[in-house]
Parts: sequence; structure tokens; C-alpha cells
Amino acid sequence: MGGGDDLENLHCPRCSGIRVSRVPSGKPMPYWCGDCRKNFSVRTNSIMERTRIGYQKWAIGLFLYVTNLKGVSSMKLHRDLNITQKSAWFMLHRLREAYSQNRDMFDGIVEVDETFIGGLEKNKHKDRKLNAGRGGVGKSIVVGAKERESRKVRAQVIENTRRKTLHGFIEDNVEPGSVVNTDDFKSYEKLDGYDHQFVKHSVGEYVNEMAHNNGVESFWSMLKRAHKGTYHKFSKKHLHRYVNEFVVRHNVREMDTIGQMEIIVAGMVGRRIMYKELVSGEDGRLD
Repeated sequence: MGGGDDLENLHCPRCSGIRVSRVPSGKPMPYWCGDCRKNFSVRTNSIMERTRIGYQKWAIGLFLYVTNLKGVSSMKLHRDLNITQKSAWFMLHRLREAYSQNRDMFDGIVEVDETFIGGLEKNKHKDRKLNAGRGGVGKSIVVGAKERESRKVRAQVIENTRRKTLHGFIEDNVEPGSVVNTDDFKSYEKLDGYDHQFVKHSVGEYVNEMAHNNGVESFWSMLKRAHKGTYHKFSKKHLHRYVNEFVVRHNVREMDTIGQMEIIVAGMVGRRIMYKELVSGEDGRLD
């Protein structure tokens, strides 16, 4: 934003106005915009807007967030930063909000697979059991793709594993004509426009010449280790945020720490999420 009394490169983050001046007292904010006639600071129009947590704690929290490969829990962060668990939980979700997936289409050889996230039905409290069967009952479904050459991944939460849903994910993320590797799940059949190769998991086959989806399955392993070992539970309401977090973690893992932090800082601008939005509804608990 500029340093000292030099306001030449300073503009309002709300209206992009350049008629700005410094507020002598610095209160309620250090700058004033003559165009929209509002005060602003470096936090305005970002995920840090109206935060009461100091910049130093935000910087330390950001460092801990990117350097813990399996994620950092709100309980650990609240102890490390000496803030409440509620504030730590809110900070972590705002950092996740600043992470964004690259939406470039995959090509070449692309592995596609789906997985189920959630607790076992038999381990649930009686009033939470669906009594509708076993296996994936009550769990959330995530589908993912991995581009074999770049080793980048893409994943999203889906409502079901029907053919239309899985084919739609592939069409949205993989260039037509690419080689798509899947298992022999029936919903992947009749995948038009792609060179579809599959392995028969149903008969214990996991590699068929060059066809396999071991790469995307290794991503599921990391996600589930974080689920069990760090967070212990992903609420359905916020699962997409955790999935997005670990997609970006995987895709930037070869960058140094400063580079990873810079990605999040750049993603803070123009994004804001309210606490009441995070906790609204019965599944908005602080987990």
C-alpha cells in the first residue's frame, strides 16, 4: 500500500478510488477515501476485515497452517497463539477461504476415483444412526482427479455416485480426448469423448499395464490421515473447505514456505466470510 507519507500507490479497497488521505489519529482506521467517504485499512475487503487478532498472531497462524502437512487443529492453534478456540477455528476457516484451486483443464493421462468420508455407522450414537445399511451409508462422497504428468490433483464433494455426476466431474475438469483411468465402477462406463482405461478392483486388479489410479488414491490417504489424526471429524457443512485445503496443499507442496504463504496472502484480497455464515445450521459446529 505504500510506506511513510507516500500515498501515490494507495487506493481504496472498496471502490478503487485514489483520492485517499491519512487519518492523523489512525482511528477508527488509518486511511480515508474521498470517493466513497469511508475509512479503510489494509484489512478492508479481505478475510481479515474486522478481526481483533493482531497481525503478528495472524502471521504466526499462517506459518503454522502451511507448515503442518496434515493440517493444524483449532485446539492446537488456540494454545500456540493464546487465543480462544473459537477464534482459532474462525481464523483457520478464513485461511481456507483464501486458498483457491487452479481450474485449468487436465490432459494427458488423468486418474479419477471417488472416496467416502465420515464415521462408521456402527460407531455412531444411537440418535445419529440412519439405520439404512452399512458401507458408505451416512458418509459424504468426494470425487477426485490427478493429472499424472504434473501430479496436480482436483477434488470436490458430490451428492451421489451416479453416472451423470461422475461423468460431469470428468467433463468439467479433463480435456476431451485425454486418457482417463478409473476402476471398474459401473458409473464410469460409456465415458464418451475420452480414452477410458480401467482396472478391475472387483477382482483384485490394481494395475493393468499403464492403467491405474494409485496416484489419486495416495491423495485420499493423506486426506484421511488428516481426518483421523488431526481433525478427528469433518462436518458435512464444511467438508468442501477441508477438501479444497488439501487439494491446494498437495499442489503447492514443492514450493518453499514463503511461497505458500504468499499464495494465501494474495487470496485474502476480495474475500470475506462471516462467522455467522460458518456456524449457521445444525451442522455448523466448531470442529
